[in-house]
Amino acid sequence: MVTGLVLVKMVPGKEKQVLTKLRTIKEVVHMSAVFGRWDLVLDMETGDLEQLSQVVVNEIRNIPGVLSTETLVTTSI
Repeated sequence: MVTGLVLVKMVPGKEKQVLTKLRTIKEVVHMSAVFGRWDLVLDMETGDLEQLSQVVVNEIRNIPGVLSTETLVTTSI
């Protein structure tokens, strides 16, 4: 299993539409709204790194209202 954090910047005024779409993505296990450069932090769980990439590129980035993303792959310390 691969876990990661996906930072999301949204178009102002499109937040509700983006959140509605994100809630349908099963690999998104938790969402946190944040203040600062990013608007959301998504906790993701996938089977492998390729699947994480596919979900971010093909699903999250294709949601109308998503401006940009940054993905942080987590590791154990």
